Amino acid sequence: MGPSLRDGTVLRVGTCGMGQFLRDGTCGMGQFLRDGTCGMGQFLRDGTCGMGQFLRDGTCGMGQFLRDGTCGMGQSCGMGQSCGAGQNGGSIPAVDRGEHPVLAVVPAWLSRTQPQAAHVGSSSCQGNAIRTAKYNLLTFLPLNLYEQFHRMANVYFVFVILLQTFPEISTLPWYTLLFPLSCLLIIRGLRDLIDDIGRHRSDRNINSRPCEILAGRRFCWQEWRDICVGDIVRLRKDSVVPADLLLLCSSEPSSLCYVETADIDGETNLKFRQALLVTHQELGSEESMAAFDGRVTCEEPNSRMHTFTGTLRWRGHTHALDGDRILLRGCRVRNTALCYGLVLYAGECPWPGFDSKIMRNSGKIKRKKTKLDHLMDRLVIVIFLLLLLTSLGLAIASGFWARTFQEKHSYLAALYQHTSPAQQAFLNFWGFTILLSIIIPMSMYITFEFIYLVNSCFINWDLEMYYGAKDIPAEARSTSLSDQLGQIQYIFSDKTGTLTQNIMSFKKCCINGTIYGPGTGHENKHAPGSGLSRELPGEHKSDVGDVTLLEAARRDNDPVLREFLRLLALCHTVMVEDRGDQLVYQAASPDEEALVLAARNLGYVFLARTQDSITIRELGRTRTYEVLAMLDFNSDRKRMSVLVRDPQGTIRLYTKGADTVILERLRRRGPQETLTERALDRFAEETLRTLCVASREVSEAEFRAWSQRHREATVLLQDRAQELDRLYEEMEQNLQLLGATAIEDKLQDGVPETIQLLKLGNIKVWVLTGDKQETAMNIGYACRLLTDDMELLEEKEVSEILQAYWESNNNLSGSGDTLCSRRPSQQRPETPCHKRAIIISGDFLDKILHTGEVLKEKKGWPWRWLCCDRAEASQDQGGLVEKAFVDLATSCQAVICCRVTPKQKALMVQLVKKHKKAVTLAIGDGANDVNMIKTADIGVGISGLEGLQAVQCSDYALAQFSFLQRLLLIHGRWNYLRICKFLRFFFYKTFAGLLAQVWFAFHSGFTAQPLYEGWYLALYNIFYTAYPVLSVGLLEQDVSAKKSLEFPELYMVGQQDELFNYRVFGVTLLHGVGTSLISFYITLWAFEDHVGTKAVGDYESFSVTVALSALLSVLVEIVLDTQYWTVLSFLMVTASLLLFCLFSFLTQSVDAYRIAPAIFRFPDASWNALTDPYVLLVVLLALVVNTLPSLTVHAVRAIVGTATTQQKIHLEARRDPEPPVELRSHVPRGSFRRRSSYAFSHQEGYAGLITRGDSLRARATHGSAPCALRPQGTPAVPSGRCPSV
Repeated sequence: MGPSLRDGTVLRVGTCGMGQFLRDGTCGMGQFLRDGTCGMGQFLRDGTCGMGQFLRDGTCGMGQFLRDGTCGMGQSCGMGQSCGAGQNGGSIPAVDRGEHPVLAVVPAWLSRTQPQAAHVGSSSCQGNAIRTAKYNLLTFLPLNLYEQFHRMANVYFVFVILLQTFPEISTLPWYTLLFPLSCLLIIRGLRDLIDDIGRHRSDRNINSRPCEILAGRRFCWQEWRDICVGDIVRLRKDSVVPADLLLLCSSEPSSLCYVETADIDGETNLKFRQALLVTHQELGSEESMAAFDGRVTCEEPNSRMHTFTGTLRWRGHTHALDGDRILLRGCRVRNTALCYGLVLYAGECPWPGFDSKIMRNSGKIKRKKTKLDHLMDRLVIVIFLLLLLTSLGLAIASGFWARTFQEKHSYLAALYQHTSPAQQAFLNFWGFTILLSIIIPMSMYITFEFIYLVNSCFINWDLEMYYGAKDIPAEARSTSLSDQLGQIQYIFSDKTGTLTQNIMSFKKCCINGTIYGPGTGHENKHAPGSGLSRELPGEHKSDVGDVTLLEAARRDNDPVLREFLRLLALCHTVMVEDRGDQLVYQAASPDEEALVLAARNLGYVFLARTQDSITIRELGRTRTYEVLAMLDFNSDRKRMSVLVRDPQGTIRLYTKGADTVILERLRRRGPQETLTERALDRFAEETLRTLCVASREVSEAEFRAWSQRHREATVLLQDRAQELDRLYEEMEQNLQLLGATAIEDKLQDGVPETIQLLKLGNIKVWVLTGDKQETAMNIGYACRLLTDDMELLEEKEVSEILQAYWESNNNLSGSGDTLCSRRPSQQRPETPCHKRAIIISGDFLDKILHTGEVLKEKKGWPWRWLCCDRAEASQDQGGLVEKAFVDLATSCQAVICCRVTPKQKALMVQLVKKHKKAVTLAIGDGANDVNMIKTADIGVGISGLEGLQAVQCSDYALAQFSFLQRLLLIHGRWNYLRICKFLRFFFYKTFAGLLAQVWFAFHSGFTAQPLYEGWYLALYNIFYTAYPVLSVGLLEQDVSAKKSLEFPELYMVGQQDELFNYRVFGVTLLHGVGTSLISFYITLWAFEDHVGTKAVGDYESFSVTVALSALLSVLVEIVLDTQYWTVLSFLMVTASLLLFCLFSFLTQSVDAYRIAPAIFRFPDASWNALTDPYVLLVVLLALVVNTLPSLTVHAVRAIVGTATTQQKIHLEARRDPEPPVELRSHVPRGSFRRRSSYAFSHQEGYAGLITRGDSLRARATHGSAPCALRPQGTPAVPSGRCPSV
């Protein structure tokens, strides 16, 4: 079977018949890997080519290597002569997983992009393990420190600590500053470590999931991490696909495999994949699996979810592979007992786990910083520059003062003989720099982290965001982003599982002009439950939404009702499984399952189907209909039909589809049709998903003629699809309308109300989904994101508007050249931006994001004019196109993007961040939302049905979309308010209390002598003023939670950065400077040439008086500006004063001075000063003068009526109240064109599977052999004969 690759043997591919050899790849240092070693220079001596010759890697003067499977002339290596094997491409050695080797299938790109990866299954390959964590044991410390020192404040603190190490200029020991900085780094590092441990735990849980891998000649249970490229894995029903696989065969007929891709693209309808005919027929046992030696050549790993290109070469034949043969990682196997797959993309070195398409779309972990963080980094630089300028000015002044002093006092020349004024100025510069460095205190950042942590706990403890049904509380997974929750401008939301519950319910119907269902006047007869719900497998449920409809169906005297229910039971692609006491329906679409269940609950039970018949029970009578033809659904036709012959021999056509296509194919328009159209309008207003149903009788002659042409069309080699569509169109004419169905795609609770509140808060919601456009639009109307009076801009309109915009602004022609495109023939009138919405697809978005592709297109694209004059500037033009699109999209009230990949979701978020500099939030619940969540400024994961991938990568985890109300409008706004006030007060108290050092320098010979006692400087920001500011950062509120939701317009304050910006910082700086000036100079004026009753007038008493004046002024200012008072707030202010008194007594006691006079330098200073009434009056005077400006501002605002931003928004909201939030729209339609609410999540191709018999399983006969593999020791899956082709 070939040598074992587990032993380091080099993979031999063979020559391509032209004397060139495959380059086996380098080992990271430019040396070839030979015999499993790195650069040893030894040739492979056991890898003979079947003729006794050694394998030479580019020796003997050849010097040429085979790259990416070609032989120098663009031909595949598989097309040449193999080395001694006698077959094209050669036989690939197997991976040894035990005593028997197994297949190793190596994609051709491995030898091109990742040299070591060619050694499939070798020890160098790290398997299928994923790694989403940022750190490991070796990289945590250096990488985390590197990230932390991206904060300018940390760099600043290290700079100050380095200055403190010089004794000539040091004012404090260096370790006194190193300790708080170390604490800050440790706190943040532990927070990052805890977050990363959660990611490691998530990775470990995923990597350790069990799977069955073929080892030798039997399947063994191993873990996901052990999967390598070339392995064959066995999957069972409801299991998750662990890697990107080539489907080899399955237990279903024709090796079909049904998968659910909700975790990838958000679509809940089942999709089918089918194995190649050759693998379906030949791989009938585990022994044949073990002997399989095919070679797959495929494209490089990429992020394109919907495309795949490759070939399988086996037994001398090449078979084409496409996306219909591939099972992507993250899919879930449904309705398929067993399936077998060959691993194509898994974890390859050096990036394990990231070759699969879903992982290529997952993005990287990004370190997120808030707007206030970025602002603080810039303010630190500004403050540091001001500090340097101030220190430089004082140092220069000290040099001039020293020269003047020496000239006047020449008798003191001996003191200055070893220094000069310039040297003194230089030393004083650094002394002032260290003395004033506390203007940016480390305690502020430590308090910052504490406030973030507690505010995050408030989110975790909020019972209003606790989801009792599943016992899921809200969780703040990141503790450093809470203030940015109050600045969100754009929300990017997934649809499936985020806005909806993934539950389809048959809600209403209109039959022959009569509406049935809840809210139709039969409420007193309404049965328990909310409708005809989709039934889960294993449950038996007969919930009927309207008893009147059930009674009418049982009476069986209305032929239209009979035909209506018969159509629901016949016209579908649902498969049924009889489990003895119950029928289990397996539908490709939740809509179809809901309709079939509705028919069953009303007495028309779908029992069984074969390739050419379908059996139903009609009110107890079993009837079998012959299926003559199935006219398949597709997105262009928007309908499906079935031609059947009833037991009486009558041929009838049953059709269901969108109202826009059914109504125009009716035989006539009468009163009943008018009533049905009105019912459709009503259903659309209630945002229900509608289908029209119709039928007609077909004569025998007409059918025979049509059937003959249909058979001829099915064997056409050219234009087969177009000819079939024409025949379908011909048959689906002159229909009789039976009625309409209305299905509810249930939203999560409170979604419409939440979106309405967010819109009132100036937050725009964009929906990014992998689902179809009709389904997304229906949900858009259901959640009130779209309204009937909105102008919907689809791809064509968007292209025309962008083209007209660029022509009118002439932005692409710098010299005014005439663009080579014409203006649209009819320009759409301007509409207010809040009345517009954009609906585009992923393909359209891809052209915008990859403008190079747009510029290459010559036809069919409205932007072809871009490449007319300046094709060489395509990159710049691409950026302009992006910006124009973003400008248009952001001017609209809503944007819906359909059929987008996970990577496109992230790119949409990135576009808005790039061009609008806006704060974004992404919310989703599945793996397809991970990249978007990582890219947005705030990522929110929904703890839903699609697993915890989104939650693990999110910053906040919620159980319901509606909890965004409280997360943003309450917690977010409060946190932003608290952090901004905290910063403003902290800067104010720092400037007010410590800038007096600058003014003291003017009166102390410009020396760096401190004004205050050292202990006061050390404790000022830790005990004396920290607690009142901390209480503001933790508890401040401007309005209650109830008022925050009642007036969501208040949220706009954070979006506009009103509460903390450069202007606010400048005002705070001036306020602090003014307070320090008043405190210093009033005290200086009072103490000048004055001796009090206790001889107060010394330096120490002066220092205490200035300090107390500034401290009390700061506390009073905080008290005046605090809006929400609690017992804790009062205790914080009281504690500050008590701590000042306590520490003043302890640090200024005579006993402490006697023990350490160099440390405790102010013995009894506070006691001597504060017991003098004169000093107390000075303090009171300074306090009153400092407080007067704030009181004056408050009084002027109250008298003149100048309102704050919050008050303006509050008053405006009261003047112009918004209409109440309603689920149903009662707005009269402004146009005569009725909006269709058609939505049908179905995939094309199921009708063909049924008519060919590929998806049908005949009853198993005794002794029949199963068509596909089954595990040993387990019963055979019921299967019929293997269909012949």
